[in-house]
Amino acid sequence: MRRFDDQTVLVTGGAGGQGASHVRAFHAEGANVVIGGIDAQRGAALADELGTRARFVRLDVADESSWSAAVLAAESAFGALNVLVNNAGVQNPPATIESTDQATWSRILDINLTGAFLGIKIAAPALRRAAGGAIVNIASTMALGGTAHYAPYVASKWALRGLTRTAALELGRDHIRVNAIHPGVIATPFIREPAAGATAAIADFYSPEPFAIPRLGEPTDVTRLLLFLTSSDASFITGSEHVIDGGLLLGPALQAETA
Repeated sequence: MRRFDDQTVLVTGGAGGQGASHVRAFHAEGANVVIGGIDAQRGAALADELGTRARFVRLDVADESSWSAAVLAAESAFGALNVLVNNAGVQNPPATIESTDQATWSRILDINLTGAFLGIKIAAPALRRAAGGAIVNIASTMALGGTAHYAPYVASKWALRGLTRTAALELGRDHIRVNAIHPGVIATPFIREPAAGATAAIADFYSPEPFAIPRLGEPTDVTRLLLFLTSSDASFITGSEHVIDGGLLLGPALQAETA
């Protein structure tokens, strides 16, 4: 029996770099997958590729009514909702705090933080109806330190840590576990392409060479951790934070020739 047979999983940003990896893996493990996002062409194409156990739903994570429609669609199509992955996120173009306009600040927090808040709020009753389940918030290693020029993104991900822990406390007795994953630099368009309004991508000025595992992360690295956290193998884990960064936060590693 596959780990997610007869379960339904909703992944926000489900057609993006990490999101599509998550969706495909859940589907391969037997889940019904609901691909939430605003890119209907990519989302529908992924759902068509996967077949009858996949649905695309248009989901603007910053809009409560859009969330309500997405959760209703999941339950209507598959009978229940068992797992929510708050994966959708956007990056701000690099700028100092003094140079960051309020519209940019609000947009980043609306998607990265309010989106997860609304997801938990609207999905929790559905997970309760399913007799429990799991929520995972995809945060960032930027939630564990400061990063110059990325104040909106950093603030949104720091706040997501507190939201994760509060939700874990509120929902635990309903058999709903809530955890967070903090990816480092993962090889997706999010890293390889400039953010809207930016002239350079993060990958243009980041090298993993000094770190313990000297490569960029792959979406599948994050996916494997996500599958564990949302499975019954992690039934005693809630309110926790899991860093997956190849040693980025540890700092430069001792090089082999001097070890």
